[in-house]
Amino acid sequence: MSDQFKPKSDFLATIMARGYVHQCSDFSGLDEKAAKGELIAYIGFDCTASSLHVGSLLPIMLLRWLQKTGNKPVPLMGGGTTRVGDPSGRDESRQLLTIEKIDENKAGIRQVFSKFLTFGEGKTDAFMSDNAEWLTKLNYIDFLRDVGRHFSVNRMLSMDSVKMRLERDQELSFIEFNYMCLQAYDFVELNKRYGVIAQMGGSDQWGNIVTGIDLGRRMGTPQLYALTSPLLTTASGAKMGKTAAGAIWLNEDMLPVYDYWQFWRNCEDGDVGRFLKLFTELPLDEIARLEALGGAEINEAKKVLATEATAMVHGRDKAQAAAETARKTFEEGVLAESLPTVGMAASEFDAGMGVLTAFVKAGLVASTGEARRQIKGGGLRINDEPVTDERASLSRTQLTSEGVIKLSLGKKKHVLIRPE
Repeated sequence: MSDQFKPKSDFLATIMARGYVHQCSDFSGLDEKAAKGELIAYIGFDCTASSLHVGSLLPIMLLRWLQKTGNKPVPLMGGGTTRVGDPSGRDESRQLLTIEKIDENKAGIRQVFSKFLTFGEGKTDAFMSDNAEWLTKLNYIDFLRDVGRHFSVNRMLSMDSVKMRLERDQELSFIEFNYMCLQAYDFVELNKRYGVIAQMGGSDQWGNIVTGIDLGRRMGTPQLYALTSPLLTTASGAKMGKTAAGAIWLNEDMLPVYDYWQFWRNCEDGDVGRFLKLFTELPLDEIARLEALGGAEINEAKKVLATEATAMVHGRDKAQAAAETARKTFEEGVLAESLPTVGMAASEFDAGMGVLTAFVKAGLVASTGEARRQIKGGGLRINDEPVTDERASLSRTQLTSEGVIKLSLGKKKHVLIRPE
């Protein structure tokens, strides 16, 4: 990104100030379009799961800021490309999904966009497209003749997503090798159908996006643009959105709101300011004030981050309820009924479920082996009492007056077990 470039558009000024920009193919050209409210841009989302996770939040926020600054966002569902699989950033082939599963995932993913974007027929209203509309209708011979002839295999082999797999002797299937051709064709097709002139995405997509610009030039489209954002890692270098317990999903049916709030509350001190800029809409001067807090006060900034980020996805009421649940649990030491609850068959409970199995069923640990390790380290508690015997079982004598048993991993992760 050029240090000398001073944006005229609200869009580029905002996303540059908040840390969204990694590379751009033409800052001045893109800025001019955005300043006139003529920027129609898309980001593609493959349908590999029934929900997007926190790792997809940054591109979603890019689309949101695009719309808030007077331009038009286009989220593209990869109903077609998901049938192939994107090799970018992977050491192995993706599992190929059935068409029925892709459609099911697509329906789950669509839910989140209505929380970030306004859809409709207006000039800046978002619309959702699906590349299955054109990719599934392609004739292979026609595609090779009209589109494939513009691709250089030499250049395709030099792409990072391909080169990395080949250098590591990891198999790259022919169907994956074709992915960049399909993604590039998406760009051209979206321009032809809807006037889309920019593609945005993570920095690992730069080669694919630029390939689309080049294909557009060869096939006679107007000037196209590329804009990428940095791939996020935490201050300690971990991949954003991945935890020991699994992905941090955006759909509530995949992850309780309280757990989502806790994910942000538990972020590293060094990430607070950056995450406030990227994942909330708080003013930059307020973020600077929160970022400057030191010592124990940084925890107050983390609570603000957790509540604001959760409100973006789940609404203000649920975000504040999660914050209140945390306050009662940690500050007052009371049992908050809104903690995540797992039902357990009464017969299974009365048979004497072992504590190791109970913690696995509660989703607090991934395996009984991990539960044993946590017990040895003093990490597991039942009703706030340390678990010391890995052979112990849950019993009705441990039920609280609310009819539940509280299982805890460390000080911040809690689940209620309720016999049904």
